[in-house]
Amino acid sequence: MGNEVVLNVSHLSKQYRKGIRAVDDISFSLLKGEIFGLLGPNGSGKTTTILMLLGLLDSTEGTIDILGHDPFRSPLEVKRQVGYMPDTIGFYEYMTAFENLDYTARFLGLDAKQREKRITDALKRMRLTDRMHDKVKTYSHGMKRRLGLAELLVGEPRIAILDEPTQGLDPRSIDEFLSLIVSLRDSGGMTFLLSSHQLDEVQSVCDRVGLFSEGKLISIGSVDELGREHFGKEVLIKLHIEGENDLKPLFEKQSRVSKVEQREDGEYVIYAEQDIRSALAQQVFSAGCNLSSLEMKEHSLNEIYQRAYREVSNE
Repeated sequence: MGNEVVLNVSHLSKQYRKGIRAVDDISFSLLKGEIFGLLGPNGSGKTTTILMLLGLLDSTEGTIDILGHDPFRSPLEVKRQVGYMPDTIGFYEYMTAFENLDYTARFLGLDAKQREKRITDALKRMRLTDRMHDKVKTYSHGMKRRLGLAELLVGEPRIAILDEPTQGLDPRSIDEFLSLIVSLRDSGGMTFLLSSHQLDEVQSVCDRVGLFSEGKLISIGSVDELGREHFGKEVLIKLHIEGENDLKPLFEKQSRVSKVEQREDGEYVIYAEQDIRSALAQQVFSAGCNLSSLEMKEHSLNEIYQRAYREVSNE
């Protein structure tokens, strides 16, 4: 990830009717080669923001600069350099994968030889070479998502905007899809903007995230930075005990403990002001139980989001 700013949004707003703003005075930027997550619940304004970035929806206030261009004044210049994969991907089911990509590639003004090279290269990178001549109706949902990425790659964009990219995928397919995004960034320096309501799913691949709520960006930074911003020095300690004793009341009395969550099969998650693992281990042994695991955990992005949302709501 470099220092070159490839997208800059300044005080962007969208008001559909008097008094209600779908997007309310947001500002953020993307760096070349960065994977940035625009994260929040459905209806929080993420898709409206994306449509404005693509020049498909006028803004009420604010400015957008993408690679030196305003998407409202120079939409074609932006479309040449920005790829977009919507949350619902549409292909012609009775055409093959190659035929679908060739159909859309014709709009790029490429000759047949150029189109074939770009399409075969893109399908190879998405590991669809052996299925390129199969009709899309035979593809699984995960394969269609990968085909959507291949379609995007044919245009050779510098920036890729993906709206709910993991929607409908099973856990294994999610891991595979996100790994493909990382490989595209690492091999070609492509910049990604991922919009998602599945916060923890994309946590592992994002360099930075912007947390969206009710049209506002309530917090921006890396997951580590946001954890420190909203939880301070609070740590999570996860332990698993063997024994039938209920140790929650005992843990709750421990100094520096703010919260204890008791889960199934002897698992506890303890929120503490500092690392107190040794004291917790001693309590377990003193209670006549065996300790099978004890580890420090990071706050999940979903936990960070919930804390940030409460802080904003209480202001």
